Amino acid sequence: MGTVTIGVSIAVPEPHGSLLQERRAGFGDAAAHGIPTHVTLLPPTEVDAADLAAVDAHLTGVAAAGRPFPMRLSGTGTFRPLSPVVYVRVVQGADSCAWLQQRVRDSSGPMARELLFPYHPHVTVAHGIDEAAMDRAFAELAGFEAEWSCTGFALYEQGPDAVWRKLREFTFGGSMVPPQPLRGVGRSPVS
Repeated sequence: MGTVTIGVSIAVPEPHGSLLQERRAGFGDAAAHGIPTHVTLLPPTEVDAADLAAVDAHLTGVAAAGRPFPMRLSGTGTFRPLSPVVYVRVVQGADSCAWLQQRVRDSSGPMARELLFPYHPHVTVAHGIDEAAMDRAFAELAGFEAEWSCTGFALYEQGPDAVWRKLREFTFGGSMVPPQPLRGVGRSPVS
């Protein structure tokens, strides 16, 4: 069956996601249109295709334990010179992102892995482009602001064309509410 490359992330909602994707492309980042604008919870990870059902079950459990939280982006940062990345900063919701990514990568789950660098939630807006374009991205997006209520995350797969495609969304608290007993009757409304 082979392997697939997956990632887990929180999508930056519209209109902010498209705006940052277009700006990333405008700075000369050739990968911009193949990567939806996001905050990473699991970086690109190779798994056996046969393990995707276990990945789905694990992420369903992580989402069921999660609760919506406020996310706010503001200003820019960079990982240079260590890594050629300029990003928009996550200034609210970072602790919740850190909690989620730890559970996604839990050692008992199908996506257990060590990270190359300590986890730092961010939204990449320039990666691996020339220094002048990186400086431009840093300066031009320094005033960027966005906020929303994060209600879940998604599983993505990278295709052979290097484009990331969403496989499934996971909503916090689970997507199903169990039947509730009728008041005073003590039985489920579906019995």
